[in-house]
Amino acid sequence: MDFNALTQNFEIVVLVGCLVVGYIIKKSLDFIPNKYIPTILAILGACLNSVAKGPSLETIVYGALMGLASTGMHQAFTRFVENTPEE
Repeated sequence: MDFNALTQNFEIVVLVGCLVVGYIIKKSLDFIPNKYIPTILAILGACLNSVAKGPSLETIVYGALMGLASTGMHQAFTRFVENTPEE
């Protein structure tokens, strides 16, 4: 698998933005169920990446991927800090 396309389209601002928004949703907005956070972050990532790099199908897909990656990063970091085993 060639990861060059992923590294060329990687935008750290989008990833960090989604990570921060996901954290805020998780900790502050109790009326949003946790199961909807990945979907919200995928949509947000697609929108943010489209703004950052210009709207195209490719930037939307990579933005959604970065939004979902931020969800995974949060879970991995939380498990590492809290030292809890995977479910």
